[in-house]
Amino acid sequence: MNSLVGPADRRPAGGIGAAVAAANERARRSLLRGHGGGHAPVSNIELFFDLVFVFAITQLSHTLHHHLSWLGLTENVVLFLAVWWGWIYTAWVTNWVNPDRGPVRILLLALMLVALALAAALPDAFAAGGPVFAGLYLAFQLGRSITMCVLFRGEDAARMRNMARIAAWFLFAAPLWIAGALAEHDLRLGLWLAALAIEYAGPMTMFQTPGLGRSTVADWDISGSHMAERCSLFIIIALGEGIVVTGSSFADQPMTSGRITAFVIAFLSAALMWWLYFDLGAQRGARLISGHEQAGRVARNAYTYLHMPIVLGVVIGAVGDALLLETPSGTAPRELVLIQTGSALLFLGGVGLFKRYANTFANFPMSHIVAIVLFLVLGAAGWWASVPATHFAGYGISILLLTCVWEWVSYHGGWMERMEKLGIPGMAAMRARSETRLAARMEKLGQTRL
Repeated sequence: MNSLVGPADRRPAGGIGAAVAAANERARRSLLRGHGGGHAPVSNIELFFDLVFVFAITQLSHTLHHHLSWLGLTENVVLFLAVWWGWIYTAWVTNWVNPDRGPVRILLLALMLVALALAAALPDAFAAGGPVFAGLYLAFQLGRSITMCVLFRGEDAARMRNMARIAAWFLFAAPLWIAGALAEHDLRLGLWLAALAIEYAGPMTMFQTPGLGRSTVADWDISGSHMAERCSLFIIIALGEGIVVTGSSFADQPMTSGRITAFVIAFLSAALMWWLYFDLGAQRGARLISGHEQAGRVARNAYTYLHMPIVLGVVIGAVGDALLLETPSGTAPRELVLIQTGSALLFLGGVGLFKRYANTFANFPMSHIVAIVLFLVLGAAGWWASVPATHFAGYGISILLLTCVWEWVSYHGGWMERMEKLGIPGMAAMRARSETRLAARMEKLGQTRL
């Protein structure tokens, strides 16, 4: 029987269609997100994972509240740095891997369990619970990094080497964590600070590791929008924890007029901090990193490092709100002055640096500079003079409100433009000179700014 298909009609099996099908099958089985630097939405499992860190931040606030001293503050900063480092590294990992895949979900759930135990161990970390805290911290960091090396082995050799370098840096610091856990109290603080110094130096050195080389920016190919959203959500977590502390402190005390005033001030503090970060900073940062050719470098500088003082300022500010609700009448105690002033300086400084990094002209906002100076003056007045507690906190709210209004007007129409419309003489010439200086600065920066 003759075939109805001639030689010209016979084609080899496979071809472009088979190659596309094979690529789709590989993508379906891959543990990677495959975002190619584009948008990667934050998944429900990531939000679920972050709930553990709500508890961790609450633990940090309560621990500082009950150990209000320079030593207690230093210890809590060390614990905060460890908590932040655990969360931000996991945020990087979930930027790369697909949280809808089974192995990734199991990893995140396992990390949640360890992080929950770690958060529970925070209050006793500088007492008898030091070995437990150090062991859980190392299990969290090393367990995640080593597991990712295994998962990346069949996926991406460059990312596997990158995770191996990260694991090596945690291993370098591990002896200091262990030695600190077994040492006396004062020595423990120094050893754990040294361990954190090693770990925090890792990204700055691109994880230079003997035998493994160093990472490159190409190894940090991330979804910029995902990283921006993850860090913004962490700011919400920190602010939300402050709201919870304010509400619980208010509910536990008699509702006097002084406490009602303190309650309103505490709420306004959280609301104004939210406004300062999310009105412009979060949007600018997201735009910068989403369109940047070196999104990994931006994520390291603007999000991994510069968000630390922002979150720490919010956490310490929650302690100040609790103190205010406890003692709303009478002169502001020095503990309240120190905590509220310090938290404001940390927050404004961190947000200002973040906005400077995300700003085309790389300038620290003048509104934030003025606010920092005003808070320094307010803090000195509260420290050396007798200022009523609610008045002191109210002045702080006024400074934050001034900063919000200043920034809002500056970026939604402009001060000079508004005054020019009012007919104030000299504004047109002043605006023209300002635009000329900005144009010259923009030309100087060119396309080389990171």
